[in-house]
Amino acid sequence: MYAHRRHAYFVMMGTCIGLFVLAWGVVRLWSVPAAVAMCLVAMVIPPLAAVVANRRGPEDRWWDDPSGDPKSDEWWDELDGKKRPR
Repeated sequence: MYAHRRHAYFVMMGTCIGLFVLAWGVVRLWSVPAAVAMCLVAMVIPPLAAVVANRRGPEDRWWDDPSGDPKSDEWWDELDGKKRPR
């Protein structure tokens, strides 16, 4: 799933760069307001790309990572019904 998120991030960022280049390299020759609108759309893409790239999927088991406190980890494992190897 990480590869899918990474791919989506690079597609979104490529689209952002493409919009900027097209806006000021080509579209501004015909319509400055359209070029500005394209830049406004491109401005919104990077934060959305960051959210997409950093979201966790259902298969990401971040909550199972040990906390570093052996007593706490043992307590949580007992609640979850897991047996830790000693």
